[in-house]
Amino acid sequence: MAAAARRSRGRAVVLGLLLLGLCAGRAAGGPLRYSVREELPHGAFVGSVASDLGVDPRRLAARGARLTSGSGRQYLELELGRGALLVRERMDRETLCELNPTCFLSLELVIEQPIEVHNVEVEVLDINDNAPRFPRQDYRLEISESAVPGARFPIESAQDPDVGTNSVQSYRLSPSRHFALDLKGFQSGSKLLELVLQQPLDREQSALQQLVLTAVDGGDPPKSGTAQISVRVVDTNDNPPAFDRSTYTVSLLENALPGTLVVKLNASDPDEGSNGDVIYSFSSYTPQKVRQLFSVDPHSGEVRVNGTLDYEESSSYEIYVQATDQGPVSMAGHCKVLVNIVDANDNAPEVVLTSLYSPVPEDAKAGTVVALMSVTDQDSGLNKQVSLRIPPGLPFTLNSFKNSYTLVTQGKLDHEKAAAYNITVTATDSGSPPLSSQKVIHVEISDINDNPPRFEEPVYSVYIPENNPLGVLLCSIKATDPDVAENAYVSYSLLDGEIEGLPVTSYVSIKSDSGNMYAVRSFDYETLREFQVVVQARDAGIPPLSSTVTVYIYVVDENDHAPQILYPTSTNTSAALEMIPRSAYAGYLVTKIIAIDGDSGQNAWLFFHLVHTSDPGMFRIELHTGEIRTTRKLGEDSTPTFNLTVEVRDNGEPPMSSSVAITVAVVDRVSKIIPDTRRHVKSPSNYSEITLYLIIALSAISFVFLFTIIGLTVIKCYRYSLYGDSCCAGFCGVRERSPAELYKQANNNIDARLPHGLKVQPHFIEVRGNGSLTKTYCYKACLTAGSGSDTFMFYNTCGPTGTTGPSAVMTERHLTGQSGQSAQNLIILKNDSITPNEPKHPNPDWRYSASLRAGMQSAVHMEEAGVLRGGPGGPDQQWPTVSSATPEPEAGEVSPPVGAGVNSNSWTFKFGPGNPKQGGPESKKQTQVSFLLCRKGESSQYSQ
Repeated sequence: MAAAARRSRGRAVVLGLLLLGLCAGRAAGGPLRYSVREELPHGAFVGSVASDLGVDPRRLAARGARLTSGSGRQYLELELGRGALLVRERMDRETLCELNPTCFLSLELVIEQPIEVHNVEVEVLDINDNAPRFPRQDYRLEISESAVPGARFPIESAQDPDVGTNSVQSYRLSPSRHFALDLKGFQSGSKLLELVLQQPLDREQSALQQLVLTAVDGGDPPKSGTAQISVRVVDTNDNPPAFDRSTYTVSLLENALPGTLVVKLNASDPDEGSNGDVIYSFSSYTPQKVRQLFSVDPHSGEVRVNGTLDYEESSSYEIYVQATDQGPVSMAGHCKVLVNIVDANDNAPEVVLTSLYSPVPEDAKAGTVVALMSVTDQDSGLNKQVSLRIPPGLPFTLNSFKNSYTLVTQGKLDHEKAAAYNITVTATDSGSPPLSSQKVIHVEISDINDNPPRFEEPVYSVYIPENNPLGVLLCSIKATDPDVAENAYVSYSLLDGEIEGLPVTSYVSIKSDSGNMYAVRSFDYETLREFQVVVQARDAGIPPLSSTVTVYIYVVDENDHAPQILYPTSTNTSAALEMIPRSAYAGYLVTKIIAIDGDSGQNAWLFFHLVHTSDPGMFRIELHTGEIRTTRKLGEDSTPTFNLTVEVRDNGEPPMSSSVAITVAVVDRVSKIIPDTRRHVKSPSNYSEITLYLIIALSAISFVFLFTIIGLTVIKCYRYSLYGDSCCAGFCGVRERSPAELYKQANNNIDARLPHGLKVQPHFIEVRGNGSLTKTYCYKACLTAGSGSDTFMFYNTCGPTGTTGPSAVMTERHLTGQSGQSAQNLIILKNDSITPNEPKHPNPDWRYSASLRAGMQSAVHMEEAGVLRGGPGGPDQQWPTVSSATPEPEAGEVSPPVGAGVNSNSWTFKFGPGNPKQGGPESKKQTQVSFLLCRKGESSQYSQ
């Protein structure tokens, strides 16, 4: 019944594990967990990755999903069509995980665009594919007949590579009257079985007993293994050796060297003689791998390291040692040595390059993923903690994500500076001392078209002699592009333009691939001396980049023009005729050769030579001027004519020349020389062109003059319309307004007429000047109450006679400028004292100086007129003024400051008989008025 119950529970556990494998999922944010049975064939379904991730399987295929494993063999694969995890290779759990109770395969699911990494854990479930096996098929026991009932004899248990319920679950012993099987030790986890003597043995009745021991596992169906036990009954040695401890626990570093002492065992036997001599040895059920790693001394009982330990393979070992005496019937005692391996930092971390995205474009943004890596370390604890780093100064950085790392860009890449990088990734663990490993990642930088072509010279200057042959090479334009491939291929072209009304291509051409510039035509220095073209260099990138350079082409003059004699001229049939009087003296100017040369510079220097004359000593010619003069006085018997030949030669190399034949006639008197009309004959077409040009010029000048007159008239009429007058084109109709109106208007507008921020005392006038009046000035003038002139007119309107006081209006004055300013620009000013009389005619002798009047009228314009208002005179403000240089200046004159011209900005006005010798109105009282002048747009510097 108990065995049946155990089998039932085993089947339930197996069924639960199978259901777990089919329905495995992952916790939110955790790894994908699946379970699969061992020994499944290729293509067996493990789980749906797409559904567990919530992703369409087609998206997994489009994003390049793949599985990676830290181990060398790939037991599972991902089917992208369904997004399913399938078995790729048959798995044997016992080979993968040996006797570990659990067996997991750790995988990584990498999904790109964007990059995602998911951990996948697949548990390999055990199936009952192994039957229990005893270490030996035949056990031979020698039991003394003196053994008492209850004596126990250990038997090695059976081994089953399966785990869980598939391992050994029970034992059966064939029926025996003397022996029974005790399973208490097996149920407590011991690997030893004990055969218990139920009844005393009697060698004489049975010297040998055969027993069959069967081990049964918990699989479905269960599997079993058997062993034969042969019991031979012997005499005596009835005390087995005994260890001082049944279990020894030892901790040992995994890097312990071979020969290191693990533990020293001690077993004793109370028997004497050979029955008490103890020999140590491994028990028969000690695994072979343990026998390879450890050794036991048969006499001393010392257990030592015999091989290389590895914590990553196994963290603990169980060593079963038996002590056997040397009695005739040997007896054995058993103990267990539990060796716990302490991890040492003996494994360097390993960097695994999962993905590499190379080449990387040089315009990649910061954060672009270049490589995906994972790091593994077989150690544990702190020894397993790994950090990655790359050398400083590189435009890359590392980002970590669990045990995965991404290599991303962090700076600007430039293919021209570095076409590739060998990035050394160093992984270092946290052990003591730390271990590290390196992996070199080669990242190439792809070029983009980010550099325009650059010319070798900022400006090209070409000097080409004129009359060059067609197609001659002018120069070679060179431009380089630091990019590569098609981005560095440079082609040359001429930008559109015109030279002397013709396109550039009619003068020069350029070869697109080499940049060689050729002349399309023959240049003539006298027609075109220099010109410039713009050459464009363009690469073949997408989009293309270009740059330009200016090429200056200078035509160098050649001596290709012979001198041209303008005067005198001769033909092939007749010579030029010149006449001299018979009374000509020595040095008499006969004529002057006038010649020109179409060349320039040294090629245009002309030299005159007298190459032939009928009388060699009679005439001479100036080398540079071409003047032909007599060398002596003519005699009465001189020949009537002289024949001369003059050659004009330039300074070219080789020189070119022209000649003219001159006939000099000797006459008694030179009356009038009729000019040779042949020398000045011009074609009718030239006269018609000159006439056309003259007509066009006169028409243009007339139009500009008429437009100017009309414009000035319109401006003048507009200005008069602003002032309220009706005066245009010389017809003025001024409506005179009464002084009361003027006074009222001036009082209403006085605040608006003052510049912003200017404080002017009421008894000052603000006058704005043009020309050199760039600042604010103050002027003083002395005048009588009724004074006037041809420039300024004052009108007095008497108030009530005898009225005094601050509020009394004594006199209103209307000051108008010579330029005809209207009354709307009046400013009310305060007069110091006003005589309440009617205005009288001014003294005709009061006037401006004639020498000054013109300058004042052109330089100083009164743009503001004023109405003087009577009131108590305030304190006289002292302003710097300069009067005339005469001791007694003529009354009515206006004198500029000393040393100033007519455009001076400071004046003194005096009206009235300043000179006592000059008569004037005696009843008039001299009044002093100060004028404050400032330029338009400038604020006054005066403040009260």
